[in-house]
Amino acid sequence: MQVATRTPAIPIGKIKSFGPFGPKYEVGQALRQLDDGDWMIEVTMIETGEKTEYRWRRLNDDPEAQ
Repeated sequence: MQVATRTPAIPIGKIKSFGPFGPKYEVGQALRQLDDGDWMIEVTMIETGEKTEYRWRRLNDDPEAQ
């Protein structure tokens, strides 16, 4: 059963990294809500330009890239 919630306030265009030492990515738009209420967000890898999906809860915990 899907939990209905509003789209989170996504910092589109912000550059973050996967953890303190991981690769950098640019935050994109919300793609879809998951059954557990989380959201899949489009991210673009800075080094390669590859687009992929990443969970909002994990993205929210990642630091801003330096």
